[in-house]
Amino acid sequence: MRRSWRPMDRLTRVTALAVVALLVVSGRAAAADEPPAATPSAGMATIVAEAGAEVVFRALSLLGVRYQYGGNTPDTGLDCSGLVRLVFHETLGLPLPRRSEEISRVGGAVAQTDLQPGDLVFFNTLRRAFSHVGIYIGNNQFVHAPSSGGSIRVESLGSDYWVRRFDGGRRLVVADGAAAARAAAPASAPTGAPLVLASATGRPLMAPAPAAVPATVTPSRRDTASTAAPRTAPRVAVASRVGSRTATARRGGNRAQPVAVSARASGQPAGVRQRVTDLYVN
Repeated sequence: MRRSWRPMDRLTRVTALAVVALLVVSGRAAAADEPPAATPSAGMATIVAEAGAEVVFRALSLLGVRYQYGGNTPDTGLDCSGLVRLVFHETLGLPLPRRSEEISRVGGAVAQTDLQPGDLVFFNTLRRAFSHVGIYIGNNQFVHAPSSGGSIRVESLGSDYWVRRFDGGRRLVVADGAAAARAAAPASAPTGAPLVLASATGRPLMAPAPAAVPATVTPSRRDTASTAAPRTAPRVAVASRVGSRTATARRGGNRAQPVAVSARASGQPAGVRQRVTDLYVN
């Protein structure tokens, strides 16, 4: 089958890589000017930045793919929501709704001044709220599939056309779901519950607390055999939903041995591909 699009040439790919690198470095430099956050938040913020960079890179790799209403693949063409669905599914495994208006109800609202690479930006282009969607890539720019006869390209949020039609931003990758829910959204921003990509508790992986030791009772020699701890203690697994790391503790009698957690697991979490289901907001 003849392909309707060609992969990026070498120059375009190098340019895309340079843009992604610049966005990541810029984001980290800006963060360095702010007071350091607590370790758990800093770790999750790293995941957000890396996930956003991955989303941006994939979106830029599709520059030049022709617009096709209802299109879902680069071969047949993509429309605005088809582009967003493809990018987030391939990079983060997120199965988003098909229409831009439905996508606007997923994630947490983000003010335009707080947009980060990988966030979604929505517009009213058909005299209908949230009728168009694009992916923010940094520096007040976004990538999108514009309209019939066009192709996927980068444009500025500062242009008069998009300024007049901006409907708000959404973040599908958030470090703190509670904070996102409390954040004040722009008046025109879509509403919906924030999507949290974090560990089960939102806290760093920790060893279980040692079991409480009861008051000491001196057993009789007859009772010693029945109260002795077994030779092989059961293994208690403590798993984190961030990546695939598992820490294991041995419990014996009334004591719990410390869990050995690698520096990689207890420091910056590795990997950014989170799997999240139930994204649809009623």
